Amino acid sequence: MLTPTASLLTEKVAIVTGGGGGIGKSISQTYAAYGAKVVVAEIERDRADETVREIRDAGGEALSVVTDVRVREQVAAMADAAFDSYGRVDILVNNVGDYLQISKPFLESTEDEWQQLYDVNLRHIFLCCQAVVPRMVEAGRGGSVINFSTIEAFRGIPHLAAYSAFKGAITQFTKSFALDMGPHHIRVNAIAPEKTQSVQMWSEDSISDEQRRLIPYWVPIGRLGTADDMAGIAVFLASDMSQYVTGTTVHADGGCLAAGGLYRDKTGRWGSTPAGLA
Repeated sequence: MLTPTASLLTEKVAIVTGGGGGIGKSISQTYAAYGAKVVVAEIERDRADETVREIRDAGGEALSVVTDVRVREQVAAMADAAFDSYGRVDILVNNVGDYLQISKPFLESTEDEWQQLYDVNLRHIFLCCQAVVPRMVEAGRGGSVINFSTIEAFRGIPHLAAYSAFKGAITQFTKSFALDMGPHHIRVNAIAPEKTQSVQMWSEDSISDEQRRLIPYWVPIGRLGTADDMAGIAVFLASDMSQYVTGTTVHADGGCLAAGGLYRDKTGRWGSTPAGLA
């Protein structure tokens, strides 16, 4: 039986890609608060350095590594920096992803746009796993790989067909890679957020008062998600509390997928259109 502790990740070393902003920053800081040494892999040096500084100021341990995870050589350097500095990696969080503001009907999209979306949403996960996980296997201590998908991998989304296709592929890769890694006691899981306030996603402060008023009707749990919500799940999946969980995706969506296109109106009744919300 596990003993409750504020040091769930003590002695663990984690790499968090995109670890300097939004969800990635919250994961980096939360991991450090639970005792992990954190490698903040971030394309923007200022964000990486700020996150590391805040972790250290709070008494944690962290390393900043400027990395474009779309570039194989930089990913290899990121892995080398982690192992050279800490001698091990126990947790790999593939947090990077973006729709790159490429929103258009699929028939108007281009092969170059597909490639851009592939590189930032799926290919980088392949690169990071191949750079880090073999050394985790060699160490023989097990570990955890956490991939970030999106709830759009589980439902259609207009004008983002290529983006959602690559996010859907993350889900299947997570399942299959988990089977490969099972004998090595390396668990592989994914998190699929929806309507989360982050660097790339709109926040309550960026929408109109009318739209803000409708959030309790759009989201069954009654609010937008936060980066800290995702960090809590990432701690669970990284820790021994989830030692029997692998090959699955956690839908961190406030109940949106479960609602399946149903909306709650201000009287508490549910319907298939948001017409009654005004």
